[in-house]
Amino acid sequence: MARQTDRVPVALALTVSSSLPGLLGPASWRAVSSGAPLAALPGAAATAEVLRAEGWAVTDVPDTAAAEALPGEVVLLVPDDEPIAAPSVVEGTPRPAGARLLDVVAVMDRLRSPGGCPWDAEQTHASLRGYLLEEAHEAYDAIVDDDAVGMREELGDVLLQVVFHARVAAEAAADRRFDVDDVAGDLVDKLVRRHPHVFGDAGPRDVAQVEAGWDEIKKAEKQRTSPTEGVSRSQPAASWGAALVRRAGRAGLSTPPPAELTVRSPEELGERLLAVVAAAEGRGWDVEDALREAVRRYAGELDAEAAAAAATASADRPA
Repeated sequence: MARQTDRVPVALALTVSSSLPGLLGPASWRAVSSGAPLAALPGAAATAEVLRAEGWAVTDVPDTAAAEALPGEVVLLVPDDEPIAAPSVVEGTPRPAGARLLDVVAVMDRLRSPGGCPWDAEQTHASLRGYLLEEAHEAYDAIVDDDAVGMREELGDVLLQVVFHARVAAEAAADRRFDVDDVAGDLVDKLVRRHPHVFGDAGPRDVAQVEAGWDEIKKAEKQRTSPTEGVSRSQPAASWGAALVRRAGRAGLSTPPPAELTVRSPEELGERLLAVVAAAEGRGWDVEDALREAVRRYAGELDAEAAAAAATASADRPA
């Protein structure tokens, strides 16, 4: 055991990330390459392994005192979530935006793996689906309330559901298996593909042109024949109907004749709709069911109109 007089303080603490063990900035590499002895606390073990694989000698130490007992002025690798007092501290990992998402994935993997949480381990897509809707509604409420703190929390809960479902899918049979990288990769590809005015050579577009372009791209991607395809039927009837009306209008198909609005603001419209709800309740009618049935009939009419339009276009096409 080294005598107290032989102990040399840690000269430099180099903070590293457990989720990004191979990512070090220029200042970090200068410290690693300085020739000083390298040591690593337990939380920096992943980075230590990366450095060893590249030929550096790194001593694992249980704590700072053990590092100080090593000969020479030690460069100590420390996890970036464990502050340490040292003459000099270098932020070793320049974390890109979104780096904490890797931590979310790692935590979910721990929860779902053997030795993790028994409740998380037994969940399925079916058992989780209600939570996805619940968390989405809570995030929506936070946005409506303009509650920044609430938004931050509730959007995290929505993100949890995405990561959870992806982790469940990673354990599925081969023909149903995907993981969080597949989800993210598909999203990136879709965003790039649907923004040719940003990532391609489509040139500048205004909002209306962007929306029209999205519809054309989605139609080509999905091979959809009707504007009703891809619109969630489980959303509230008013949202479902509004989505169909928007899509039908952009596709040049019929829309229900609009009622005359004598109100002058969304607030007045809300009061009028609430009055309709109250009147319907007085008669024992369910407004949601009534509107949902009307939207369902309209969706059927759109499907028939779109099919007729497609048949006409096919007949007019030269053989």
